[in-house]
Amino acid sequence: MKDLITPNMDIRAVLFDFGGVIADEGFKHGLQAIAQLNGLDPTTFIGLTRSLIYSSGYINGQTSEAEFWQRLRELSGISQSDAELREAILCRFTLRPHMLATVDRLRARGLTVAILSDQTNWLDELNARDDFFKHFDMVFNSFYLGTNKSDAEIFVSVRNGLFVYPQQILFIDDYAGNTDRARAKGLNTILYTDRADFETQIAALLA
Repeated sequence: MKDLITPNMDIRAVLFDFGGVIADEGFKHGLQAIAQLNGLDPTTFIGLTRSLIYSSGYINGQTSEAEFWQRLRELSGISQSDAELREAILCRFTLRPHMLATVDRLRARGLTVAILSDQTNWLDELNARDDFFKHFDMVFNSFYLGTNKSDAEIFVSVRNGLFVYPQQILFIDDYAGNTDRARAKGLNTILYTDRADFETQIAALLA
């Protein structure tokens, strides 16, 4: 379902997902490359890895990257080193200049802008490489929060951290399950599908 923003909404804060919104989805594209390199079905391998990153607790900072990769090697048969696997993913996260420009415009209007991402220590490494945290007032990373967007209560915690009401938050994500859970907690949402559709929806807010 498309989520349209009406001009009279009292939006005070905007939350952006990282992969798939602020940057190209390096995790998915990296996993596709790893699967192909190892002669595996990409869809099956991506599903296995996504499941493991949550079930292992790595996404919530509850296990180490080394333990995550070792378990993935055991389950899938891939043979690359931790460094090779990490690089296959991180090199495919490419910042989208038009999204950072939107972030900057919103911030210039006095809105609080923040990242809310199901990520790991990789988000810090990507920032060390690309220096994008400076565009945001706050960064909420599941790795440090100890919870992730599969649990709708994360939106309550983040709302409390922003000191605003739910209806004063706009949340932008490329996964419908996340926007559904956010909307159930009272947030306004945009499901990011492509640049043109996003700019049509956000234009009402920037008008």
